[in-house]
Amino acid sequence: MTENVMPPFHLAFPVSDLGETRHFYVKVIGCTIGREAEKWIDFNFFGHQISAHLKPEAISKSMQNAVDGDAVPVRHFGAVLPWNEWEALAKRLTLMGQAFRIEPKVRFQDLPGEQGTFFIDDPAGNALEFKTFKNMNSLFQR
Repeated sequence: MTENVMPPFHLAFPVSDLGETRHFYVKVIGCTIGREAEKWIDFNFFGHQISAHLKPEAISKSMQNAVDGDAVPVRHFGAVLPWNEWEALAKRLTLMGQAFRIEPKVRFQDLPGEQGTFFIDDPAGNALEFKTFKNMNSLFQR
């Protein structure tokens, strides 16, 4: 792979309703649709491919761990965005009335890994985290 070019990841996850899922990922998150079939939809999720598969029986509530005072869902996925894009998304979601599982906040303030973060759930209860770093070089800092 070319240096400084991150390969896109692929993630498949279960959902209970493809119509609600389409609306959420396109209208709320801002994804575009890739390929789709009767029981799945691919979305362009910030340059990565995520696939929502209609499989209601596979949905389960995510367990939680305490992290910096919050009950963080153990099973979650999301995107690391530039700070201004993270703030704009948080503001847009707030204006849309989107419920936050964990409200936008700065975590680990003044420590390695200081980050902005928030969590929301999709219509099937899949937890998504959106985070940012003032300095992207601290993404993996210990």
